[in-house]
Amino acid sequence: MHWDIAFANFDYFLYGNTSLDWSFPFIHNPEGLVASVILAIFGIFGAFWIGLAAGLMRLSRKWWIKYPSVCYIEMIRGMPLLLLIFWFYYLAPVVTGQTMPAFSTTMFCFMVFTSAYVGEIVRAGVKALPKGQMEAARSTGLSHVQAMKLVILPQALRNMIPSFVNQFVSLTKDTSLAAILGVIELTRTGVQVDNRETVASFEIWITIACLYFAICFILTSYSRRLEAQLSRYQARDR
Repeated sequence: MHWDIAFANFDYFLYGNTSLDWSFPFIHNPEGLVASVILAIFGIFGAFWIGLAAGLMRLSRKWWIKYPSVCYIEMIRGMPLLLLIFWFYYLAPVVTGQTMPAFSTTMFCFMVFTSAYVGEIVRAGVKALPKGQMEAARSTGLSHVQAMKLVILPQALRNMIPSFVNQFVSLTKDTSLAAILGVIELTRTGVQVDNRETVASFEIWITIACLYFAICFILTSYSRRLEAQLSRYQARDR
């Protein structure tokens, strides 16, 4: 066993050659687990808001709002994430005349891909509520938009938390696909160290797996705590 090799490279797995300073952005040349976490955080944040908009658009009764969202969601969901990454990476120079950095390309793809699934989660979460909720809200004088914002979405989003977390955990693991474009995230650091050392493949990849597990476990644990907290608030309001 060669656990000493894995431990000797543990700091490289965590942050690689990442540098910090006080000029924006504060993290420069992110690598290792730091790069994976940044990709996941920005991917999750962007996907939530894009997916929320797409899901609400799909619920619209106006065809010119609904059908563009339907086309977007179904097209992205029917496309493998790896193909989407290659598509954007090689299409960008054709459209813009400039090559997008691999890190930015993968981050954008994570947002676009995950937002399609978030849109379906939002649609299903809103549809799961009794129709009387909207009717009761409208009867108080609220407009459709106000009823959706103040009455429907707060209830629906609480019920969507488990589905959101499952999707975001999946996105965290999918950040390993950034290695295909040469982004030195966690998986790529494992490849580099494994190719250099050659005698500690088992130990290196067990260490990489444990780091991914730690991040995903933190996400799921936080979601369970958030669910419990929201359930207590809901019970107290009743």
